Amino acid sequence: MPLALLKHGLFGRFQTPKRQIPAPRPLAKSYDVVIIGGGGHGLAAAYYLAKNYGIRKVAVLDKGYIGGGNTARNTAIIRANYLTPEGVLFYKESMELWETLSQDLDFNIMYSQRGHFTLAHTDAAIRTMRWRAEVNKQLGVQSEVIGLDEIAKIEPTLNLSRDVRYPILGALWHPVGSTARHDAVAWGYAQRAAEMGVEIHQLTDVTGFEITGNRITGVKTNRGDIACGKVLQAVAGNTSVVSAMAGLRLPIRTVPLQACVSQPLKRFLDTIIVSGSLHCYIWQSQRGELVMGGAVDPYPLYGTRSTLDFKEGLQAHILELFPFLAEVRMMRQWAGMADMTPDFAPVMGKTHLDNYYIDAGWGTWGFKATPVCGKRMAECVATDVTPELISTFVWDRFSRFDQLGEAGAASVGH
Repeated sequence: MPLALLKHGLFGRFQTPKRQIPAPRPLAKSYDVVIIGGGGHGLAAAYYLAKNYGIRKVAVLDKGYIGGGNTARNTAIIRANYLTPEGVLFYKESMELWETLSQDLDFNIMYSQRGHFTLAHTDAAIRTMRWRAEVNKQLGVQSEVIGLDEIAKIEPTLNLSRDVRYPILGALWHPVGSTARHDAVAWGYAQRAAEMGVEIHQLTDVTGFEITGNRITGVKTNRGDIACGKVLQAVAGNTSVVSAMAGLRLPIRTVPLQACVSQPLKRFLDTIIVSGSLHCYIWQSQRGELVMGGAVDPYPLYGTRSTLDFKEGLQAHILELFPFLAEVRMMRQWAGMADMTPDFAPVMGKTHLDNYYIDAGWGTWGFKATPVCGKRMAECVATDVTPELISTFVWDRFSRFDQLGEAGAASVGH
């Protein structure tokens, strides 16, 4: 029970807690930077703009509420064991930021280092794991291929029997794989940004732009129009809709990505388990719930509904890994909207307009990139120069056929 509530019950003294975010206010006539999207990426960018560059006349606009989009609809896994050098270096920096984020924000984001398994069920998968491990180690990321004996020592509850349809042959072990509390990340960034003067406007829907020459001069919203110096778009599943208002066409398709949690159980699973062949992953939360997910739905849809088909297919594969969970009940199921690019890598940086910047195309790994996205997109907006770390993620790479090959590191069937 909260101490303040106990004092109120016993002594009749109750102090109204301080607001974490300032009370809603009217939109100003103009801002130096307008950020569209109040999820983790948008709020992180606002925080780093204010902290690192002193740009505090910033408005974060969200048509819903803080962290109510994909930030609240993911499964909170953090890792850096990707396949391409560009992806590994990018997520390596993100992991480094994650490790001290609670201290930096003075807000407990419940960061928990657990270790991450990517299971291999075929010889081809073993070869891919070795490839990934070598790339990771060359770039300073902890990652190695291990056999069944080592897997059993680290995670003894995992079913390593040969008498299954897809027996486990080995795994890519990533000891620094972690999780964090997704809504805590959003609120931590929001609080610190607001303290530095950033305005956060919820229930504010962007309906269009005023474009003069090659610049956006105004943002139209359901609460009125505002002038702007620069605009950053970070809206995840709504990327195609918002970017079209600015005349930016991207090869992005939006598909639902579903997940679910079980009833709380006594803790038995310490690590994060992922199987690309079975299209599933699982880890156990601090409350004992089993957090589970799999592949995206096979058809484009702007919706966050959940389906029985997903749940049945996912549970069949989970039971191959952990047969003793057969009688466990599902407690909650949900979906987010994944904005998928053809090469499974993000779209970041400057666009065809002089003052319009984009942070999109995250598909299924946007949460783990939250700190590095905020830091590097703030740098891009403040300096008007695309940082080298994200230079390969530029929006026009598709028209130049200069794509990345990150699909193999998604770890599930995306």
